[in-house]
Amino acid sequence: MIGAIAAAIESQLSHQYYVEVETRAYRSSDAGDLLVGIPDAAVVSKAVNEPSTAPSLQAESSVTTQTRPERVTLPMPVAVNERYLDVREVGTDAAVTVIEVLSPKNKRPGKGHDAYTKKRERALASATHLVEIDLLRGGKVMPIVGRPSPRAYRILVSRSDQRPGADLYALSRQQPLPTIPIPLKPEDAELAVDLQSLLNQVYEEARY
Repeated sequence: MIGAIAAAIESQLSHQYYVEVETRAYRSSDAGDLLVGIPDAAVVSKAVNEPSTAPSLQAESSVTTQTRPERVTLPMPVAVNERYLDVREVGTDAAVTVIEVLSPKNKRPGKGHDAYTKKRERALASATHLVEIDLLRGGKVMPIVGRPSPRAYRILVSRSDQRPGADLYALSRQQPLPTIPIPLKPEDAELAVDLQSLLNQVYEEARY
């Protein structure tokens, strides 16, 4: 989805801008974290079937049984790379707009959530626009002031010159995804990205 959005934006950009696919990397071994494409690891202990030899009471009292170790698996840190988009200005390389498609780890407690929350706070405190696309029904929604929408999917467009105000597109599963604006510098017209068409394209290309 990130790649499809990048291509759709790049085809509309003037020579004043370029799209950069950035990577947020961290190592995670948090219990309960969901890694897309990586099976969950479980630590299990299974009793070893011992021969059913019943020693006599005299042998039990005179012989000390040596404890045998159990073979277990440790949760190892896994390298996680999450991609997001920056629309940057040619010449200065300044980030004009950040576009995030939330992953399951962004919405569950752990390092993925912490890393994204810090990135979100930095973006909101800067002159960079933020477009946050949440197409996940599970997990904790990103904070907004007031009562959050109960609908399943949420797309936030936060223009830096209109904060703390922002536009929230809240949709149910039955509604098509909207065409959303991608804000640029004040003197330039916003782009339009048809998310439903891009999602259909991704499903077809990935043979879902």
